[in-house]
Amino acid sequence: MRVMKETATAAEPVLPPAPGAEQHPALDFANSAVAMPGGQFTDLLGTPATANRWLIEHDLAPADVELQEMCAAQLRSLREQVRSLLASRVGGHPALPGALAAVNDALTRAPAASLLHWDPTHGPYRAASHPTTQIVEHALAVLAADAADLLTGPDAERLTACGSSPCNRYLLRHGRRHWCSIRCGDRARAARAYARRNQAEGSPGSPQT
Repeated sequence: MRVMKETATAAEPVLPPAPGAEQHPALDFANSAVAMPGGQFTDLLGTPATANRWLIEHDLAPADVELQEMCAAQLRSLREQVRSLLASRVGGHPALPGALAAVNDALTRAPAASLLHWDPTHGPYRAASHPTTQIVEHALAVLAADAADLLTGPDAERLTACGSSPCNRYLLRHGRRHWCSIRCGDRARAARAYARRNQAEGSPGSPQT
């Protein structure tokens, strides 16, 4: 078995966000583990420090958050279940019960509605309740809710997997584009050109060297 190694720093993403990721944080969440040519692999949630950074950059945690490994592991676990559901939607096959259960469980981790609070000076107001002890629960709930919205909303028809191997990212298709980035598009076109050249050279009547 080939060992994959982490090569890029989380501070410098290896690829720009895939099309649709800016509208759907769950899509960017699913794409936070990136497979690249040469057996290279980058996990933006691979350590507590990188998970901290990812949550902060997506406005899902305060700047001073310090997650422990158990919390980072919860994020990685939900990510795999979300990826499983995206794969089921793209592939047109039934979702795994465990993936559905994991997303539904995350949906209940934090209040979905803005709760009623009371300020001594200004009186009543409504705000989402996610104190420091529930940062991860709140993040899991937000990401699970967005994944559910993506899978059941109109954008689900445009959901597809990047067509440039070995890339494992998902995107929302625009026209005929099936690539998550210019880099993947260039690699896919180069692979097709190489395959056509080899086919032409191996066809009957072609010049032999």
